[in-house]
Amino acid sequence: MRILLVAGGWSTERDISLKGAASIAAALTARGHEVTLFDLSDGFDPLLKLAATHDAAFLNLHGQPGEDGLVQALLESAGCPYQGSGPAGSFLALNKAAGKALFRRAGIRTPDYEFLPVRPEAGWKTSLAFPLFVKSNTGGSSIDLFRVNDEAELKRALDELFSHRQEVLIETLIPGQEVTCGVLGRPGEERALPPVLIVPKREFFDFHDKYAADGAAEICPAPLAPELTEKVRETALAAHRCLGLSGYSRTDFRLSDDGELFVLEVNTLPGMTDASLVPKEAAAEGMDFGELLETLLRYAMEDTKR
Repeated sequence: MRILLVAGGWSTERDISLKGAASIAAALTARGHEVTLFDLSDGFDPLLKLAATHDAAFLNLHGQPGEDGLVQALLESAGCPYQGSGPAGSFLALNKAAGKALFRRAGIRTPDYEFLPVRPEAGWKTSLAFPLFVKSNTGGSSIDLFRVNDEAELKRALDELFSHRQEVLIETLIPGQEVTCGVLGRPGEERALPPVLIVPKREFFDFHDKYAADGAAEICPAPLAPELTEKVRETALAAHRCLGLSGYSRTDFRLSDDGELFVLEVNTLPGMTDASLVPKEAAAEGMDFGELLETLLRYAMEDTKR
C-alpha cells in the first residue's frame, strides 16, 4: 500500500513523534509498502493533498494536534483511512479531566483530582491531601509532570504550567505500582494485551525513566497474581469502550499497595517503536512490530463506520 506517515507537528512531543516515525517507516518499508513521511508542521493544505493520493494514513502524532482528533477529522474529510480512534474518542482521551469524568460515571476508579482550566484566584488552596501529581491536562510523555509535597511546591508547579498556558490537572498520588495495558481489535472484537509492570529507577515514571536507555524496567507480562492480571485487562477494555475508542489504545494504571486499581489515563496514539509498550505487549503474544502495524492498517481499511 501507499502509506502516508504523519508525524512531527508542533507539540512538546514533536521529537518523540519523529523518532517513532523512523521505526514505523523502516518496518513498513521492509514489508513492501511505499511510505511517505509527512511532517504536520508543513501545514494542513499539503496534508489533505497527500491524503488524496495514498491508500491510508498512519498517525504517529503525540499531543496537540494529533491526539486531539483534529487530524483524524481532516483525514475523514479527505476520505483517507487511518489507524486508531476517531475524532470524538481521541479528544475525550486526550483531555484527562473529561476522560476521568466519564470514568467516574461508568464506575471505573480513578484517583481524586481537581481540574484547573485557568489560574485560581489568590488564596486558593487545594482540597486534596499531599503528595500530589500536577500535570498538563492535555499533555503526555511525562513532560511537565510534577510530584509536589507541599503548598510551596504546588505553587511552583502551577506557575510553570500556567506560564505555558496549560490547563492543569491535580491528582492524588496513589502509593503502589505502575501498570499499563494495551487493547487491540475492531469495535466489538477488542482484546486486552498482556499488561506491563513499570519499575521506575527514579522517584516516579518521569520523562527520563520513560525514554532513556538507563530508564525504568518494563516487565511484560507483568508479574502479577492471575486475578490482578485479569482485573487490569478487564479494566483496560472497560476504559477503552467507555471513551468509544477503536483499533487500539493503552491504559495507564496505578495499582495501590492494597490491591486496588486506578485508571490514570488512556492513550489513543501510544508510542510505536519496536521497544514501546504496546508493541512489547503484542510481542508477548507472538506478534512482531511490522505485523502489529499492518494489523492496525487493516482495521483502518475495513472500518466502515467513518
